[in-house]
Amino acid sequence: MSERKKNKQITLLTVFAIFVLPVVLAKLALDNQWFTRAATNKGELLQPVQDFSVYLVRQSPKWRLVYQLPAHCDNTCENALYSIQQVWHALGKEADRAQPTVIYTASSDAKAIARLKQQNSVEVLPSPPRQASVTGSQIDAHRPVASSVTSAIYLVDTMNNAMLRYPVSDDRQQAIMNSRDILADVRKLLKLSRIG
Repeated sequence: MSERKKNKQITLLTVFAIFVLPVVLAKLALDNQWFTRAATNKGELLQPVQDFSVYLVRQSPKWRLVYQLPAHCDNTCENALYSIQQVWHALGKEADRAQPTVIYTASSDAKAIARLKQQNSVEVLPSPPRQASVTGSQIDAHRPVASSVTSAIYLVDTMNNAMLRYPVSDDRQQAIMNSRDILADVRKLLKLSRIG
């Protein structure tokens, strides 16, 4: 009888070790952050997403790389413009599903605006007449647009929600590396999306 009881206890401990112990260890690993959590996106995930409808209200539904032109288009600005255009060109046959978009305000660099309007690849849009900034999904009409969109490239989905933000750099090599990150995310999203 004691041999049978001993076998039952061993079986019970084995079942416990096989099924319960991994769950307990996984819970401990999550709680104590024993590993780095995986992320497949290269850009900074915006939570909550930012609603860009105020800028793109009359535009066709496409995936967009959005950059706001500052008052003076310096090296950082030039690199951002170069990046969004290169990413768009690198999309190849999928390029018709995406659109590089530059938003300008009354104080934006006029020479850069004129140069961009001559190119067919970049969509150049004026900021709405009534200055509004976008925070989360609510429009705050008391803060200027320039404070919300500058100094970054935004990946905007077909519903005009900015979901990822990418830094811009004054160093050309760093800008190229950032472009690779943007391209990887755009390709992944285009592969998963049937819209746009």
